[in-house]
Amino acid sequence: MSSKVDGKVPAGDLSTMWTDQRFKMKLVNPANKRKHTVIVVGTGLAGASSAATLGELGYNVKAFCVHESPRRAHSVAAQGGINAAKNYQNDGDSIQRLFYDTIKGGDFRSREANVYRLAELSVNIIDQAVAQGVPLAREYGGLLSNRSFGGAQVSRTFYARGQTGQQLLLGAYSEMMRQVEAGTVKLYNRREMLELVVIDGKARGIITRNLLTGEIESHEADCVVMCTGGYSNVFFLSTNAMACAVTAAWKSHKKGAYFANPCFTQIHPTCIPVHGDIQSKLTLMSESLRNDGRVWVPQMKGDKRHPNEIPDSERDYYLERIYPSFGNLAPRDVSSRQAKFRCDEGRGVGETGQAVYLDFRDAINRLGRDKIAERYGNLFQMYEKITGENPYEQPMKIYPAPHYTMGGLWVDYNLMSTIPGLFVAGEANFSDHGANRLGASALMQGLADGYFVVPYTVGDYIAGNKMAPVTTDHEAFRSANQGVRSEIEKLLSIKGTRTVDSFHKELGRLMWEYCGMSRNEAGLKKALEEIPKIRKAFWSDVRIPGEADEVNTELEKACRVADFLELGELMCRDALERKESCGGHFREEYQTPDNEALRDDENFCHVSAWEWKGTDQPQELHKEKLSFENVKLSTRSYK
Repeated sequence: MSSKVDGKVPAGDLSTMWTDQRFKMKLVNPANKRKHTVIVVGTGLAGASSAATLGELGYNVKAFCVHESPRRAHSVAAQGGINAAKNYQNDGDSIQRLFYDTIKGGDFRSREANVYRLAELSVNIIDQAVAQGVPLAREYGGLLSNRSFGGAQVSRTFYARGQTGQQLLLGAYSEMMRQVEAGTVKLYNRREMLELVVIDGKARGIITRNLLTGEIESHEADCVVMCTGGYSNVFFLSTNAMACAVTAAWKSHKKGAYFANPCFTQIHPTCIPVHGDIQSKLTLMSESLRNDGRVWVPQMKGDKRHPNEIPDSERDYYLERIYPSFGNLAPRDVSSRQAKFRCDEGRGVGETGQAVYLDFRDAINRLGRDKIAERYGNLFQMYEKITGENPYEQPMKIYPAPHYTMGGLWVDYNLMSTIPGLFVAGEANFSDHGANRLGASALMQGLADGYFVVPYTVGDYIAGNKMAPVTTDHEAFRSANQGVRSEIEKLLSIKGTRTVDSFHKELGRLMWEYCGMSRNEAGLKKALEEIPKIRKAFWSDVRIPGEADEVNTELEKACRVADFLELGELMCRDALERKESCGGHFREEYQTPDNEALRDDENFCHVSAWEWKGTDQPQELHKEKLSFENVKLSTRSYK
């Protein structure tokens, strides 16, 4: 077990570190940028902003999108807002406070330098978005509006009703398409990355499958920027879009990129509950709703009365009771656990008992229905369309669900993985959120990485490395191409009796039961016994109809599920190894008397970075020690 992974954090004061680092970086002059090619995998917020900015700088960019249009990236699902330390409300916000809230929100399991840079760059993102015409909400006088999100006592969240991710993505997308028109960016739609090509120890290209024709394609470049999002679909039912997968990151992991903190997954407390066995995904209700909605359950177990018939004296507004300083805006991890505790006590609501109420009665009485509709109307419409219930007239029913993943490929301060030339941005990397992401920080990280970090660090890498020209005729490309074809042929040749979804659901149920909202040693060991059995059955009994050289969604899913089956095992190993509770990683053996997470800073104040050692070999754990010189390690409290 290695005890050190070098994050390459520059020396110096946090407040000047990024400025000093940029000055020290090597530059590529404008004429030479045209000689270099950069591959960007993924065209969500991190990918579109990276491609747009690199194209604007003059690099030749190849951008790869799994959808027919980048506008379908899962970034559109981010509803509630984006954080920035502008202090427009004059309520005490600052870069330092956003930095501290993010460190604390992640339960002191993230790298200080990266988090401070994120807070520092947040103010630039809003200026960029406004310049692009993103329709962020405004106050009566024309100034940008802010609202509150969990884990903060200031209003720093900028928003566009319940469509913030979509509007920010349209801004980045429009800038990327501007570069497509200019010829600096070439966009490849309906392509899925299935392999990373490494030559002389450096990332030099990718292998993709054309999802319309089935063609296996090779693409070379001087470096690769991976922006492929998170892996919550390992649970099968999650808030993620169906196309969200770990495949690109996992293939890179198997080529030498360390995978960091895979057990750090976030359970979002504000999701529409599961309502049937044939569901393929879950729908998120924005955290912004908790600004005006009050969370409660009946005080009496098994109370089946209509919620409007239950008087206040018989309601338990448990978040307000347990966390009076933050109330309904307590962070996602603690809010999710408290909802689970209430349901485990027998006080859950709805037909299954696996839900709590989110009630807007008091806000409607205070502000009026029109004001609530102005703030959340599209979210209320979505809820009513899915459930058939009118949230203006009765409380929403919500329950926690898998959402964001704080784990991902390990990167250093410059967002480079352990493979030189492979950069990782946005949710695909591990770097900024520790063991729990605060709401409205995902959009912030994706755009900070894409607009303001990757363009500098990619330039420094290209300027500092002499790379021999390569073409797709290189043996490494031919070998990788053939490896992809062989795996597809193997999958199609099995011709078993079970569907891909049946295996995915079996894995997902096991992961949710033993590595979901809470974990324990016995459950994790059981999962580690069962996952290899599921994987073995998958490779002997999966049935994939159709052929390789056509549109074949079952084949697409099979390739992704094969990687989820390997990832799930690593997640459980990581969770078993981390003998503490922190953020979203809640080990039942390690909790305080009042059921809060109990960290072990002496033994686990580190990043767990796992190295692939082969299909039949256990992965090797490396540790990056986390030091806190600017904030004090303390017990995380929202009371």
